[in-house]
Amino acid sequence: MREYRLIDADCHVVEPPHIWDRWLPKQYHDRAPRLVKDEEGGDAWEFVPGGPLMYIGLVATPGMRFEDIKWKGYTYDTVRKGCWDGKSRLEDMDLDGVDAEFLYPSQRTMYYFMSNEDRDFHRAGIQAYNDFMAQEFCAADPERLFFLAQMPNLGVEEGIAELQRCREMGARGCIITSWPAGEDDLGPADDAFFRAAEEMGMPVSIHINIQRKRNPRPTLEGPAAIATMALSGMMAFPPIMFELITSGLFDRCPKLQIVGVETEIGWIPEALEQVDNFYWRNRAHTGIDIKHLPSHYFRENFTCTFIQDRHGIRNRHAIGIRNIAWSTDYPHHGCDWPYSRKIVEESMGDVPAEERYWILAGNMVELYELAKA
Repeated sequence: MREYRLIDADCHVVEPPHIWDRWLPKQYHDRAPRLVKDEEGGDAWEFVPGGPLMYIGLVATPGMRFEDIKWKGYTYDTVRKGCWDGKSRLEDMDLDGVDAEFLYPSQRTMYYFMSNEDRDFHRAGIQAYNDFMAQEFCAADPERLFFLAQMPNLGVEEGIAELQRCREMGARGCIITSWPAGEDDLGPADDAFFRAAEEMGMPVSIHINIQRKRNPRPTLEGPAAIATMALSGMMAFPPIMFELITSGLFDRCPKLQIVGVETEIGWIPEALEQVDNFYWRNRAHTGIDIKHLPSHYFRENFTCTFIQDRHGIRNRHAIGIRNIAWSTDYPHHGCDWPYSRKIVEESMGDVPAEERYWILAGNMVELYELAKA
């Protein structure tokens, strides 16, 4: 049985140039994202002719100096092949000392398919990505590369069907970008999907945010860009987490596991304290009826990932050793490849060995039952 000592709980893939030609059915090729050149001669994806481009720069940065990181001007020939190729990713993992990775999609691309009103095109695009991950990227080593299946936004029944399909292809869990029933707010109709995920033993990931029709996506350019990038997890995820908790979902689905991805962790003790306090004061007039304090459900039903969070590590006992998991965000601009072991040592050098094991690997082994692989 493979031994896991350093597991990346959150990393990504960049779509390879061939993905849509190979994996999207031919009848949709005329609407598939198209590879074009950006203003600086770099590669970019164009979703709609003449529309905004999706540059590959900030999502394909391993090994770059900070001063060289930018959106435009990079091509598939000038960035590391590990960004989109499974076999090359394994080589990069070996250089970095990483035993296994849990892989998430580019949400910019997923938004393109999920915002399309053509349900068949929407479905085909999501399934093309999931098929690519299962049958190509992760096939390079299914014991080290674990994909989290992207769920469509086509209603609860279609979500359950895709969850089951991907589970049979080897997915360890899933990622939701919207609430399963497709509404802006969590509601009773979503329970069926979460119950199915619980019964299948499939943890449900939320990558920073839930998309809602009433909220535009934040900009990553201009004066607010750095604050948006740095603080998005701790600003966007707590309301989602407590929306799930105060809905009573975990009283109905007590074994359901939620993974908060790229949320960081230093904010958690203060958030739990404040929500417990305001729950006591306001539960009656708000009609919130749950069996335990909100903090109880966090510790029973949530895992949150972090990249660098020294404050969170210092307060790990107030958060819960078993509720946090280390990650790199490879190949995005938050990663420190190939120096992950150095970063870990600098931030966790004084953490006892047993606690380090759970944070760096054990929580993922247990959550995704890797010992049964």
